[in-house]
Amino acid sequence: MKKLMIPGVILILIIGFILFIQNVNINRLGADNYYVQIKGTGEKSEDKASNGEIATSYKYTLSGYDKKGNEKKLTFTANKQLRKDAYLNIFYKEDKGVTSYQEVKFNEIPDQAKEKLK
Repeated sequence: MKKLMIPGVILILIIGFILFIQNVNINRLGADNYYVQIKGTGEKSEDKASNGEIATSYKYTLSGYDKKGNEKKLTFTANKQLRKDAYLNIFYKEDKGVTSYQEVKFNEIPDQAKEKLK
C-alpha cells in the first residue's frame, strides 16, 4: 500500500506545481499595488531586431496611488498604445520597478486612491 501512496503523492505535487506556475503571474507576487489612469498616448519607441522586424513600444510615466492614497511616479512600457483614460492596477517592486499591470474598472480601485484619480 505504501509503495502506491508515495508515487501518488509525488504525482499530485507535480500536477499542483504545474497548475500553480500556469495560473500565477510570478511578477505580481510580493509587489505593491498602485493605481493609475492613462493620460496621453505614451512615448513611442521603435527598435529593430537582428532579423529585421521592428518592435514598437510605448513608455508611460504617470502618478500612481496606493490603497492609502500615497503617490509614486511610475514609469513602464507597453507593447501597444494603451486606451486613453483607462485605469490600471500597477504591480511595483522596489528593486525591479514596475513588473506587471492590468486594466481595472474605476469601482475596483480602493477609495483613497479613487479620490486622487478623480
